[in-house]
Amino acid sequence: MQNITRLFDFPYYQLENFNLEVALATKYDGKWVGTSTQEYINKANTISRALLRMGVKPNDKIALISMTNRTEWNILDIGILQLGAQNVPIYPTISEEDYAYVLNHSESTYCFVSCAEVYEKVKSIQDQVPSLKDVFSFDQLTDCKNWSTVLELGKDDSNQNEVEKLKAAVKPQDLATLIYTSGTTGKPKGVMLSHDNLVSNALESFKRIPIKLGESKSLSFLPVCHVYERMLIYLYQYCGTSIYFAPIDQISEYAQEVKPNVMTAVPRLLEKVYDKIIAKGATLTGIKKKLFFWAVEVGLKYEPYGQNGWWYDKKLALARKLIFSKWKAALGGNLSVMASGSAALQPRLARVFNAAGFGVMEGYGLTETSPVVSVNDMRNGGFRIGTVGKPLERTEVKIAEDGEICIKGPQVMMGYFKDEEKTAEVIIDGYFHTGDIGEIDADGFLKITDRKKEMFKTSGGKYVAPQLLENRFKQSRFIDQIMVVGEGEKMPAALIQPDFDFVRDWAKRHNLELGSNEALIQNEKVIARIQEEVDEANENFAKWEKIKQFRLTPDAWRIDNGHLTPTMKLRRKIVKEKYLKLYNDIYEHTS
Repeated sequence: MQNITRLFDFPYYQLENFNLEVALATKYDGKWVGTSTQEYINKANTISRALLRMGVKPNDKIALISMTNRTEWNILDIGILQLGAQNVPIYPTISEEDYAYVLNHSESTYCFVSCAEVYEKVKSIQDQVPSLKDVFSFDQLTDCKNWSTVLELGKDDSNQNEVEKLKAAVKPQDLATLIYTSGTTGKPKGVMLSHDNLVSNALESFKRIPIKLGESKSLSFLPVCHVYERMLIYLYQYCGTSIYFAPIDQISEYAQEVKPNVMTAVPRLLEKVYDKIIAKGATLTGIKKKLFFWAVEVGLKYEPYGQNGWWYDKKLALARKLIFSKWKAALGGNLSVMASGSAALQPRLARVFNAAGFGVMEGYGLTETSPVVSVNDMRNGGFRIGTVGKPLERTEVKIAEDGEICIKGPQVMMGYFKDEEKTAEVIIDGYFHTGDIGEIDADGFLKITDRKKEMFKTSGGKYVAPQLLENRFKQSRFIDQIMVVGEGEKMPAALIQPDFDFVRDWAKRHNLELGSNEALIQNEKVIARIQEEVDEANENFAKWEKIKQFRLTPDAWRIDNGHLTPTMKLRRKIVKEKYLKLYNDIYEHTS
């Protein structure tokens, strides 16, 4: 077959090379339903034929909004792209106002939703979107057309010739998708990615991920509306990897059933998994407990390639046999590679998970770079803890005078949709200016030190890099989330969301009655205990960086409450607004 140059070439390539019985699998009513490669292609063509009959033309935009990853999303994706139309994936958790903005800005003509929850939001703003002709649901709903009516409309294959003509007319440089950034500030921007942007990224990233061709299973749960998971789904198709979809809150149960070889992760998820494992270890007694924490200590000293010497390797082998094998079993037992992206991974987590044999490889990228710029690879000395690996082939990374990372390569976006001004601000002389600060070491490994936009100056003129502080402070089991503040103020401070479950366990052991979250955050003994954690973490930092004061927040920081983006990054502006009283209390401002 010809080279893969457009996104819809991936399933055809898979058919020719692997022809899987299970290309995609989703659980419905407790039962796995697999879709073969052939069925995947057949259904995608059925969708293409139906969309043509519904008046869809090249360059029309079709919105997909799903609460979970599922087979239907991928069938629609290929069906839309084959016509030279564009898929506009939308984060399901954004506000109705943002739904209206994205649907209007993209001029979407049709919208496919996963379920009642999403449909309710779309229905509430449908009359504000004049371009929107109709809405279809994957789930059976009483008040919304089902996507099966579209499949029915496409059954008649008499217009397949027209589909083939449109497919042949799609060029690699053509627009494939508009991905609206979840935006920590302001209105979402529509990132224009071409077929070549994503195809090149999948093919280059493939060279860094050790997957057995035609015989691996992947578990997909990170939002497919985010470019990271989406690009990997194309990569999995290229490798002949069966893709099993899972809800993000049931990863462990699904992993035990599927026994995946590969999956993606974000640091927040790995932090939660680690905290759960440690909490379980803390409930052990006697020799079992001693062994457990001995293994963790061994794991936290891990360096790749036997750098710690033969004696350490002997201890690691024992720790893997006695303790870490149980960790692996909890995720199915076969997991050997986890690609971590979206935010900085704490080095201690990279160490302990790699010691346990999970193959956590940290990478770096942005929506605007489709997304991967660089990624670690255990093979050929390509792994260094504390870095995001070496840049992909065909990718040029240069560091500007102010430390900003600038990227040139086939993955750099076409620009922001309907916004030439913003595009010109970030793409200068062919280089995309990332807004991240970093450095490249002598061996070519890239290290991210902070977000340019997130670094701030105190009133004393000293620079503070909040992410570095936050990653260190989150190593405390008392601290679930933290946001370092202090721009233009006399000193850095922090808003802290305690790990409520852990604090309550600690309180029980100390015969403390805590009551509600509101009471917990005001309890003097709790505050004093967290102060100890803050003091210990502060020792890692220079005098002007130390957290001088903190305030505890009474609720959990979540995506649906607006504290976090869908990929679990802090929405700093919103967190500050929500807790303005606490912020003002720290600095004694008046509102």
